[in-house]
Amino acid sequence: MHQMLLLLLASACLSSLPAALTIYQKATGNPAPAPRLQYLLEPLHEVVHARQGATVTLPCVLRTRPPGYKVKWSKVEPASLLEHVILITNGAHHKAYGPLGGRARLRRAHRNDASLTIARVGLGDEGRYRCQLVNGLDDESLALTLQLDGVVFPYQASQGRYKFNYFEAKQACEEQDSRLATYQQLYKAWTEGLDWCNAGWLLDGTVHYPIINSRDPCGGRLLLPGVRTYGAKDKRKDRFDAFCFTSALKGHVYFIQGHLSFEEAGQACRSQGATLANVGQLYSAWKFSELDRCDGGWLEDGSVRYPITVPRTHCGGHPDPGVRSFGFPDKEQRTYGTYCFLVK
Repeated sequence: MHQMLLLLLASACLSSLPAALTIYQKATGNPAPAPRLQYLLEPLHEVVHARQGATVTLPCVLRTRPPGYKVKWSKVEPASLLEHVILITNGAHHKAYGPLGGRARLRRAHRNDASLTIARVGLGDEGRYRCQLVNGLDDESLALTLQLDGVVFPYQASQGRYKFNYFEAKQACEEQDSRLATYQQLYKAWTEGLDWCNAGWLLDGTVHYPIINSRDPCGGRLLLPGVRTYGAKDKRKDRFDAFCFTSALKGHVYFIQGHLSFEEAGQACRSQGATLANVGQLYSAWKFSELDRCDGGWLEDGSVRYPITVPRTHCGGHPDPGVRSFGFPDKEQRTYGTYCFLVK
């Protein structure tokens, strides 16, 4: 009897061994694929495009509604590893949270629609969002990325090159109706022709510069074109320029001809119910409204610039479209017109 009991125990141990080994191998091998969504429909497109000031909808639709469920929308902040709740609904009622919640609502196109609609999209709304079905042990979620169509531009202080620490660069961009660009935005701008020797801060605290044409002042002729990097730098001590990102405007940039000082330029705009345009507004008008003028004009930061959509010899001689700069002239000079911004 005693021998038979030992045989039964040994047999039980051996029969369980392959299963234990299989579990161990799965844990140490490649991660298992994400389970197929049961309640939520996979979105057709994971990236949703929008422009500043527009209304945008992030899709989240239920195949069927489980009893006692909730849907939670949140914005994912990769840098801080946090999720900020925007809205929670049980299908009948919903509650909004935080500053973004004040502009957010459920679309409710039908009874299974939990899509999130955001009004007056701002530059800070860009990023990754999560729609989570909270349903006991059967929780599911899908992720979407809101991407703003826009333009990246380099920006430096009136005092010259490499004057901003990270926080000053962030503020400088915000003053120009923009924000610090992400690496993805800078990379996209490089593929579209942005060529700039001066290194600038990006939103994640790293420093880069994009080069199309390799040349001696920009690291040498032997280096390949690309987005070159200085890596992460000390946000308080290190100083560089900034790469800013702006999107489309709900307004109109236009030029007033004249020989105006900086003060006279501001008065000319105000007399028409407008303000001096800032750099971000001029870039946005160049990008999205194809503003094209050879005339240098004052801007709100005291710089003088002009936008070229169709390059020609007598407009600076540059072969590519862009916004050209005369820097920061003496504000008493009466040499320039002015670019004004009128809110629609």
